[in-house]
Amino acid sequence: MKHLIIITTLLVSVLTNAQTNYEKGMQKAFELWGSNNPTEASNMFERIANAEPDNWLPAYYAAQINIMNSFGEKDEEKLSAKLKKAQDLINDATAISKDNPEIMVLQALLHTAWVAYDGATYGMTLSGKVVELYTKAAQIAPNNPRVVYCKAEWDMGGARYFGQDTTPFCKDMERAIELFANFKPETPFHPNWGKERAVQVLESCRK
Repeated sequence: MKHLIIITTLLVSVLTNAQTNYEKGMQKAFELWGSNNPTEASNMFERIANAEPDNWLPAYYAAQINIMNSFGEKDEEKLSAKLKKAQDLINDATAISKDNPEIMVLQALLHTAWVAYDGATYGMTLSGKVVELYTKAAQIAPNNPRVVYCKAEWDMGGARYFGQDTTPFCKDMERAIELFANFKPETPFHPNWGKERAVQVLESCRK
């Protein structure tokens, strides 16, 4: 009995230390990202992902950094490298957490980065995939604010491209902001981004 208690205590201690190391690592990675050190943050998220093979979040954030940093990139070789890396990380995250609407949004944003870079080349092949991803994500999580906001911004971009009125999608952005107000992430490290951007887009709607 005494040995069992000792083993149980050791197991709890090991698990607690592992959790603490994970939390410390994630906090440090977010701090690096917030301090405008995206490459270092991405590398740290990747190291955490390697140490946490059953956790989709570190790979998700490493992918997100690469995707967000690809918007506005003019060099196709650099863009391709960032998005290839992001795709590999998304694949890793998806293998851990299938049919995850948060990861679907990220995949849609990766496709959007290609369309934003060269709409004439990538619009025809990737636009349908983006719509499909947002549709599926909305079916799984209709009240996820990132699903609603990112889909609305995509729809607005499409309307602008074809010279159509974006006003109908402003209501979707309003709904997204309402959803952000009531959204509670599962843990402090689960996705909780997008509200600031949604507010900016809505303000542009009202002008």
